[in-house]
Amino acid sequence: MTISNVSALEEVSEAQRFELLVTGVKGYAVYLLDPLGTILSWNTGAWLFKGYPAKEVIGRHFSLFYTDEDRQSGLPEHALLVAAQEGKFEAEGWRVRKDGARFWAHVVIDPLLNDAGHLLGYATITRDITGQKKARDSLRESEQQFRLLVESVNDYAIYMLTPDGNLSSWNAGALRIKGYKREEIVGKHFSCFYTDEDRAAGLPATMLATAAKEGRVEREGWRVRKDGTRFWASVVIDAIHNEEGVLVGFAKVTRDITERKEAAAALDRANLALFQSQKMEAIGQLTGGIAHDFNNLLAVLSNGLQVVSTHPGSYRDAKMIQGMQRAIERGALLTQQLLSFARQQPLKPEQQDLNTLIRDFEPMLRRAGSSAVNIEFAMSPVENTTLVDAARFEAALLNLVVNACDAMPDGGSIIISSETIELASGTIGNLSAGSYVRVCVTDSGTGMPPEVASRAFEPFYTTKEVGKGTGLGLSQVYGFISQSGGDVRISSIVGKGTVVELYLPATEAGVPGARGSSMGLSAETVLLVEDDPDLLMGAVELFRSIGYEVLTSTSAMQAAEILENRTDIDIVFSDVVMPHGMSGIELARHARARYPGIRIVLTSGYPLAALRDDHGEMEEFVFIHKPYRLSDVARAMRT
Repeated sequence: MTISNVSALEEVSEAQRFELLVTGVKGYAVYLLDPLGTILSWNTGAWLFKGYPAKEVIGRHFSLFYTDEDRQSGLPEHALLVAAQEGKFEAEGWRVRKDGARFWAHVVIDPLLNDAGHLLGYATITRDITGQKKARDSLRESEQQFRLLVESVNDYAIYMLTPDGNLSSWNAGALRIKGYKREEIVGKHFSCFYTDEDRAAGLPATMLATAAKEGRVEREGWRVRKDGTRFWASVVIDAIHNEEGVLVGFAKVTRDITERKEAAAALDRANLALFQSQKMEAIGQLTGGIAHDFNNLLAVLSNGLQVVSTHPGSYRDAKMIQGMQRAIERGALLTQQLLSFARQQPLKPEQQDLNTLIRDFEPMLRRAGSSAVNIEFAMSPVENTTLVDAARFEAALLNLVVNACDAMPDGGSIIISSETIELASGTIGNLSAGSYVRVCVTDSGTGMPPEVASRAFEPFYTTKEVGKGTGLGLSQVYGFISQSGGDVRISSIVGKGTVVELYLPATEAGVPGARGSSMGLSAETVLLVEDDPDLLMGAVELFRSIGYEVLTSTSAMQAAEILENRTDIDIVFSDVVMPHGMSGIELARHARARYPGIRIVLTSGYPLAALRDDHGEMEEFVFIHKPYRLSDVARAMRT
């Protein structure tokens, strides 16, 4: 703008300057009306908004900008009347352009009065705010939809709180879960939903303070309904701030998860019941095996006493008494093992040949597995002696075998080996240089990844399912071997199996003992099949005492070979539960089919019902229970 232009504008009259101002405005439609509503003037903004040039609109009534509905209802005349009476008319509404298109207008009409107060006309200012209306409508629609969504949700109680914790809204879910109607609860403090204990502890205030500080708080706990009943709730409280960051309230969402909590509690009870059931099953298997072993021991004592009482002073007395003494010693050892399992036996290290110790413990180890697991023993030919608590060592070895069996749910093999080796210092853990007995338990199971194997000896660490492991087995093994001056090593490959190595300090070997037996002659020959050596010896003497010649076998498969090679066998007397693949009942059926003239008697310390479950029906054969008496054997032979 030049100085000359400014000077020219200053030279025009004030009225002319005002007219230039009004006519130059483009953002507003500004025009004058006479007292009846006829248009007297028209500015550029009016032309742009409404599409009419000045020559087409001046002299016409301003109602031509209104919709047909508004003209019919008399809205133009009403607007002028309100402006005249109240000094101003202001409103929003639809207006019509020259081309018939509608726009949303903000309209202000002011009356023009002379000095005497007489009405001269009206000043009308109109603005097109269609865009603002669309934005407001969109926001209103969004808010309405959100409100409908929140208010119609039934599974969640969703409501707002003031900064002080008073309720300012309420939805259908809140009514369903908590029982209060909107008019009953809005305005009250939300602490009314908490238990007396939580209110006394100040939990509601703590929840709001935490949400205000951290922006959000989430908890679970008991809440109270209107009728006083309790439910377990999942609660989330979010702090709400305005654009300036000032706290304006809280949004609170509550869900009733009582059923989920009860289901979780029921699952915990079921898991506990399962764990107890599995413990009882394990105890049942253990006690069944113990009963079998004790029955064998009692049979040795019973047979020996009957022979001694039947033939007092005979040459058999010393042998029978020795057998009974060994049975008593085995019973004492079995008792010590049980005390060790119950942690009632103090540590008592003694020099032991681990080859002999493992062999003597073999029946218990085999009982720990299933029929699908094959347990093999690979002992070095020389003695492997060490100073160790025998019962605790047996418990540790049993632990390793049980773990190995668990790693082979579909079956597999376990190899237990022992040897004496020389170690350099630092080769295995902190062991010093010297001679050590190494016992290895190798399985063909699922194996473990390195991160699991590295934690295998940690107390309470277990990868087994709930109720199937305490995580203490391997830690007890490690603790016992460490206390005995040794170390434990574990190596595992996923899909290949696991090897656990026990290292114990070797000591000087002793001299092993030897056992023997004798046989006599009789008119009839009995093939006696029994895997327990002491029971076998006692049964031999019992049969000889009533006039039978006796052949012996420690397995059913060996007995089958003897039957193939001997034609003078009249009776097969066999235990039902036998090692190495063939049971006594299978031997009996084999003998019945191949040698129909041979009489067959079966025996066992297990109940007949349990034997039927594992071996099928046995009514076709004569059966006597262990421990059997001389009269039982004689009666069975006659049958």
